[in-house]
Amino acid sequence: MITISLCMIVKNEEEVLAECLSSVQDIVDEIIIVDTGSTDQTKEIAHSFSAKVLDFEWVKHFAKARNFAFSHAAKEYILWLDADDVLLEEDRQKLLQLKQTLDPSVDAVSMFYHVGFDENGQVNFKYRRNRLVKRTLNFQWYGAVHEFLQVYGNIFPADIAVTHQKRKKTTAGEPERNLRIYEDMLTKGEDMTPRDLFYFANELRDNGQHVRAIRFYHEFLNTKQCWIEDEIRTCQYLADCYYAAGFEEAALSSLLRSFLYDQPRPEFCCRIGDHLKIQNKHQAAIFWYEQALKAPENETAFTLTQYKTWYPHLQLCYCYYQLGDLEQAKIHHRASSAHHPTHPSVLYNEKIFAEQT
Repeated sequence: MITISLCMIVKNEEEVLAECLSSVQDIVDEIIIVDTGSTDQTKEIAHSFSAKVLDFEWVKHFAKARNFAFSHAAKEYILWLDADDVLLEEDRQKLLQLKQTLDPSVDAVSMFYHVGFDENGQVNFKYRRNRLVKRTLNFQWYGAVHEFLQVYGNIFPADIAVTHQKRKKTTAGEPERNLRIYEDMLTKGEDMTPRDLFYFANELRDNGQHVRAIRFYHEFLNTKQCWIEDEIRTCQYLADCYYAAGFEEAALSSLLRSFLYDQPRPEFCCRIGDHLKIQNKHQAAIFWYEQALKAPENETAFTLTQYKTWYPHLQLCYCYYQLGDLEQAKIHHRASSAHHPTHPSVLYNEKIFAEQT
């Protein structure tokens, strides 16, 4: 059986840290908590779980803090989490089983990351991250913001999920923190990696600076040194920015550009369908919503489940209804209702069809 060090970086996480540590304390063999300047009870909570708590002076660089935490691990494998992550009971049991059976030749284990949920608590956005890595390979983190762990070798894809719990409270000024770090890099003339360009553009978009975001998204794509998933997401985010700036045709072009990188993803098919539906081009929109339903599963991609389940059926119901094909409209209404019976639009359609019987 392998041994595991849990390594985390924290700051003012008193509201969520105990839940995180409780979900893994009986699985890991040691807990390393690196604190970057907490002023609440974070460190006291960490100590209550017998964690080794280390102080790290914040230098506006997340990778340096994570590498510092990794450098103090002593067990065979390192597991990393954020304070607002937990393992639900089913996933706890799976990780316990993995700990007992993992082949020592495995260099890293990827796990699902559940980050988006609908109003019923069902996962609607997930992707994979390398969560458990062999300590002796000295894998390193890179990036001042939105850091990533560079991993290679024999990677095992586990059927285990880490669940992201939305924070109860956000520290004042926190939403602009990452943007300030990037703006500071820009002011100092520091070189930005392609990844920096991508996440800087994301921060600009999140803060309503859509025109500036467009510029840096294009700079990112022009480097041609990008992870395919980030290239595809950039097409989505460019479309968001173009729509926000009033450039609808440029937005549509950005959605179509995603097809240059991979087979059409369901969310892009749906958004192209939405674009056409708004223009009352219902037959053309139907084609794209149907493509979303036909798209093959891709476990390694960022997965937005609604675009392959209830959402395209909901829109197909509307389009067929507008075209006067009530039989097809009802078929897709029933399909959307089967996936999401409580959605307001589904309930509205239920009422409309009930009135017609």
